Amino acid sequence: MDLWLKLTPTVQAALIFVWGLFVGGQVNRGIYRLAWTPRAIGPWSAPPSGLAPRTWVDRIPVVGWWRMRRESSTWGRGFWIRPALLEASLGVGLAALWLYEIGGGLLPSAARNIVAHEPDLIVAQFFGHAILLCLMTVATFIDFDEQTIPDTITIPGTLLGLMLAASLTSWGLPVVQRIDSVGTLSVSPLRMSSPLPWNEDWDGGRGWIIGVACFAAWCFALIPKRATLRRGARRGWGIFWKSMWRSGWCVPMGLLAVVGTLVISVVWWAGGEGWRSLLSSLVGMAAGGAVVWTIRIVFSTVLGQEAMGFGDVTLMAMIGSFLGWQSTLVTFFLAPFAAIFIAVGQWLFTGRRDLAFGPYLCFAAGFLVVRWDSIWNHSASAMFALGAEVPLIVGLCVLVVGPLVWCVRVARMWLFGGR
Repeated sequence: MDLWLKLTPTVQAALIFVWGLFVGGQVNRGIYRLAWTPRAIGPWSAPPSGLAPRTWVDRIPVVGWWRMRRESSTWGRGFWIRPALLEASLGVGLAALWLYEIGGGLLPSAARNIVAHEPDLIVAQFFGHAILLCLMTVATFIDFDEQTIPDTITIPGTLLGLMLAASLTSWGLPVVQRIDSVGTLSVSPLRMSSPLPWNEDWDGGRGWIIGVACFAAWCFALIPKRATLRRGARRGWGIFWKSMWRSGWCVPMGLLAVVGTLVISVVWWAGGEGWRSLLSSLVGMAAGGAVVWTIRIVFSTVLGQEAMGFGDVTLMAMIGSFLGWQSTLVTFFLAPFAAIFIAVGQWLFTGRRDLAFGPYLCFAAGFLVVRWDSIWNHSASAMFALGAEVPLIVGLCVLVVGPLVWCVRVARMWLFGGR
């Protein structure tokens, strides 16, 4: 760490640029290998029969994809352009993000001089944001390609977010506070109580119960299940539990819940900022998944068709484990605005009109990180200062939106017919 901080920002950015190019190669690898239908595209996979062997030169970022043009007859003309641009974009983007964060871009101008005295805070934040960006990039392009978000991305990604939160005490988006009457500013990581002071009850048994309950609920939600009331509540309840058991996920998710509870207990017993960071991450995970799951149920019921895939639920839980519950709410309400730009661009370049909600969530989360100072200090902070009233407001919004969506459905049926 000391050696890294002795380098000039320009040298640091250059090294991150090179690192980002190679990370982009693994992101491309994930896009093609972790998809629902894996494809042997790229230099990291064995080529299909009839194609020339792939060499180590093919694995050089960007350049390797130029060489891969020789496989255009198999994968389609120009197939190599997107992955090459993606690798270059991640190299440039991660380097730019580092310069932005090390320069205090996430803080108000009056507090940017604090960055020089809090290097560990900036490094931890950038490290987490870079990992989240890569995970969201894989999820975004798989969702564009297949309209799915595989659990092989969101489940390990969520667990990684929780582990990083427990191990990096300076984890979390920066929150600026005044610590005395003179107006001295202090920067601390975002916690589940922010912008209000931390409730010390959460350091005790109450906090442990909240943390374990959040993790257990996440494990339970991941088990595939089927619910129906067409044959009565009692029969539907039986179908619900039988479908869970027959999915084959009950045992592995049960073991994960037990192991997770043990780890959570160890971190809770150790206490300190590690526990506060982990508990904030657990609540962010639960809140992110719960918000999208609730909207999914309400919209699907009102519209009479699936409104969102469950992959969007697990994706938002992953984002919440990295950014906290406050960020998940802001991200969800920013997503429709992101949809406008992405949907128009998709239609112009590909002619497709189908919509995948996952990319909009990812774009909104990335926008939130980059514009954190403006979003948090100019608007969101005041709203979250309401504390326990915030979930009630969100619930009220869901109740209001439900009837509005139903009116849209009725209007659509009246104008165009069908469902």
